[in-house]
Amino acid sequence: MKLTVVGGGSTYTPELIDGFARLRDTLPVEELVLVDPAADRLELVGGLARRIFARQGHAGRVVTTSDLDAAVDGADAVLLQLRVGGQAARQQDETWPLECGCVGQETTGAGGLAKALRTVPVVLDIAERVRRANPDAWIIDFTNPVGIVTRALLQAGHRAVGLCNVAIGLQRKFAALLGVAPADVHLDHVGLNHLTWETGVRLGGPEGEDVLPRLLAEHGEAVAADLRLPRPLLDRLGVVPSYYLRYYYAHDEVVDELRTKPSRAAEVAEMERQLLQMYGDPALDEKPALLAKRGGAYYSEAAVDLAAALLGGAGSPYQVVNTYNRGTLPFLPDDAVIEVPAAVGGKGAAPLPVADVDPLYAGLMANVTAYEDLALDAALRGGRDRVFRALLAHPLVGQYAYAEQLTDRLIAHNREHLAWA
Repeated sequence: MKLTVVGGGSTYTPELIDGFARLRDTLPVEELVLVDPAADRLELVGGLARRIFARQGHAGRVVTTSDLDAAVDGADAVLLQLRVGGQAARQQDETWPLECGCVGQETTGAGGLAKALRTVPVVLDIAERVRRANPDAWIIDFTNPVGIVTRALLQAGHRAVGLCNVAIGLQRKFAALLGVAPADVHLDHVGLNHLTWETGVRLGGPEGEDVLPRLLAEHGEAVAADLRLPRPLLDRLGVVPSYYLRYYYAHDEVVDELRTKPSRAAEVAEMERQLLQMYGDPALDEKPALLAKRGGAYYSEAAVDLAAALLGGAGSPYQVVNTYNRGTLPFLPDDAVIEVPAAVGGKGAAPLPVADVDPLYAGLMANVTAYEDLALDAALRGGRDRVFRALLAHPLVGQYAYAEQLTDRLIAHNREHLAWA
């Protein structure tokens, strides 16, 4: 089995490598190819990857290259974890929206749109090369904004599934609070990527006992503190929103915070500097503890599970993924990309039935889905007016004066990555 990681020079990659090494019985990788245009980073990450494999007795071969076509040739699955423009672009995404009083964040709001515009054309070019190399290969997208990128891939006819670590992270936290094994926790997870709610927490499987009321009653303070939302709000909702909902439920509070502290991009850039220095140590043969603060917790386990299920291995039959709606949520178009539990196998991901969704959440999902449709149109066809329309549709923007200002700033800060600008 050959797997290729596009963006293999990312400081995330050792997390993925650690999962491949530990879970080799689930996903028996024979050749792992890390491809990245940044040769200096790739050399450091590739060296650590080989040492992790050796330490854990993994017989697979780790190959590094900057040649994308060679990297995807014959690959059974290709994982996308790229960042067009690097941390410098992220820094901008998190900064210029604040000038207009809007949340500055790399996956939602105006910053998220900027990232989508930079990313979608690049990902579609990569996917076409994958299809030419092996039309049966699966593409697993971890590149944000996952919902929009996955929708672009699916609409272009690619064999693709989107993946996010929010669900697996909550599963692990809930399991720890409840004192059970993570595999025993099944989430009634519903929404769009980075716009999700846990409406049930079931023990033993999709039909198991719902212990969410007990979880909130006994551990509500801990859950609320982790989400940085008030405990009374969770009690009134009776669900657990993802931490990305704080951008919607406490928008002005978040903007005030972001204006008075260093950006997350600046923090990550410093972490990356330290991590790359660690990766260059020839004695290091395991992922360093600092990597846990970088983000992407449990990404490796989710990625291994998904790849194994898609490739006919021992992956879990039910996983939370991003895929076409296909009538699962009747208030959204069939070709909307939703994030829900799905049955995953060699033919892809089929969403499991979802209970009726409260209008409080359904309305916001429908609004953001409309924005994502307009965002994808802007990413595919370009043009200032399409960017403006997407921003005006986004619930974190929504006012024409803001949309005008943000459109100008978005184009000015991303001109080098926009072929039409």
